[in-house]
Amino acid sequence: MIGYVTLGTADLARSTAFYDSLLAEIGASRLLTSERFVVWAVDAARPGLGVILPYDGRPATVGNGNMVALAVDSPAKVDALHAKAMALGATDEGAPAPRSESFYAGYFRDLGGNKLNFFFMG
Repeated sequence: MIGYVTLGTADLARSTAFYDSLLAEIGASRLLTSERFVVWAVDAARPGLGVILPYDGRPATVGNGNMVALAVDSPAKVDALHAKAMALGATDEGAPAPRSESFYAGYFRDLGGNKLNFFFMG
């Protein structure tokens, strides 16, 4: 059902560099690029993630309670991606760990304060 998710940014170049490096780890690359936004995806038929300068010209803000969850294929991949996000300057919002019997996740905030996680179910 989800086609793509966008996160507001005040610094498109900085956000693009962060996500180019982080999302390459899961095989995602730029799908769409413009002066106002960049969208990454593993392939065009699957959901994408983008960063965007707000259309209304007002400052980008972080929604309290909003989060983007990105599925990966193993707990080890969650660990590696969370560590990569931290190395790229993200802020820890919950170290990788089991959250239930079949759900493993690591939470972080990107350079603009947006909350995301990588998770594995299985």
